[in-house]
Amino acid sequence: MDVESIPKFTASAAKLWATVPSDTKKLLLSNVWCGKCRHEVTITNFSGAVKAGDLLLVGLCSECHSDVARGIKVS
Repeated sequence: MDVESIPKFTASAAKLWATVPSDTKKLLLSNVWCGKCRHEVTITNFSGAVKAGDLLLVGLCSECHSDVARGIKVS
């Protein structure tokens, strides 16, 4: 998935995601903990929303396809 595309993001999440540099996006997407695999994986088929002022990405583990999430603190 191209990190520049914005799949299923709320409007406020899309604005926050657009402020993240491309290289940082790649790092964030490829460094997500999967509780089932018990190691870091890449998040796929993700969507984004803003929760408590921070960006929340919710998607699937690239290996086992379990649900995973990545919180991104926004200052």
